[in-house]
Amino acid sequence: MWRILAGRLSAALIILYSFGVCAQDFPIRSMRMVTGPPGGTGDFAARLIAQGLSVSLGQQVVVENQPAGVIPAQLVAKATPDGYTLFFYGSSLWTLELLQSVPYETVRDFLPITLTNRLPNILVVHPSSPVNSVAELIALAKARPGKLNYAMGGIGGTDHLSMELFKAMTGVNITQIPYRGTGPAIIALMANEAQLSISPAAAVSPHLKSGRLRGLAVTSAHPSLLAAGLPTVAMTVPGYEFTALYGIWAPARTPAILINRLNQEIVRFISRTEVKDQFLAVGADTVGSSPEEFASVIGADIVKWTKVIKEAGIRAN
Repeated sequence: MWRILAGRLSAALIILYSFGVCAQDFPIRSMRMVTGPPGGTGDFAARLIAQGLSVSLGQQVVVENQPAGVIPAQLVAKATPDGYTLFFYGSSLWTLELLQSVPYETVRDFLPITLTNRLPNILVVHPSSPVNSVAELIALAKARPGKLNYAMGGIGGTDHLSMELFKAMTGVNITQIPYRGTGPAIIALMANEAQLSISPAAAVSPHLKSGRLRGLAVTSAHPSLLAAGLPTVAMTVPGYEFTALYGIWAPARTPAILINRLNQEIVRFISRTEVKDQFLAVGADTVGSSPEEFASVIGADIVKWTKVIKEAGIRAN
């Protein structure tokens, strides 16, 4: 599937002359960056990158917030593919597509520009838990199948999918308790209504520092500054990896010369040390990529979650 995305990046060059586009002259007016609701890591990241692009491109890049769900994707998919509409969004763009019917198709309607961020989760337990490592948790779950509960913020969310992947790879039976969002799920865990969760690093880090939760491991493939001192889940469960992804797209058929220009400007900006530090402060690791690399990441992620979602029988409400 990623080969389809990568191939379409080259195919976009065919329509370059129909727009009369010259990369050196682009942009000649303000641009917009469509994203999800205001507040939160995604909104912060979109605004930070928009500020950087406004300076480097010499034209204002305006962040346009939209409700969560399919609306932002619909707007971008229908936008004129002239480089003036960008789309900053997370991996829920394609995981939602796997959970329910949506009026867009990621590999058909969007061209990837660059991956910008990876947001790991942290496997956490209530302080009263007898387990102090991933191995001890697996052993306890196997000794008490279905008796341990995990708190999650909603169907198809990062705390849901990361735990279902953990269950699939370890063969444990842990019961889900859904709440109305990640915040309520974490509060419930601290109240000992559930025994564990795999929640976003930014959401649980303050509670690890206060001692209200205990961290066992981080879900990224490698140790992360966002979970200093914690091992990875993969050290106990080889191959396990979960990170929520954020990146930037343009509408399908946007000329390749503009995709490449935007890629260079964005990657240059997010590679700056001070920008990486700002992302770390809100719980995000910074990752720049080529459009082709981003397409490959998307394709692999779709394959991975298609399997997990199918085997777990997950469907959005």
